[in-house]
Amino acid sequence: MSTPFTLDDLRRILREGSGDSPGLDGDFADIEFEDLGYESLALLETTGRIKREFGVTLDDDAVVAVTTPRALVDLVNEQLLEAPQPS
Repeated sequence: MSTPFTLDDLRRILREGSGDSPGLDGDFADIEFEDLGYESLALLETTGRIKREFGVTLDDDAVVAVTTPRALVDLVNEQLLEAPQPS
């Protein structure tokens, strides 16, 4: 099994790709992306970074459906679990 994708991974990727948001300090897991200042374009950039770093391709419709960091982390981890494991 791959190493799980964490909220800290997401926090770092959001900051690197789309800039900092004061909402990323502390417990941001259940705050809506919109309230954190990240719109859909920023999330698409984030998913591109996730793909490059973690090898996970996320369906655009699934990404648009997630509204919180926790939901995105869960989506990434579901994909990591479904990915074929190296022998």
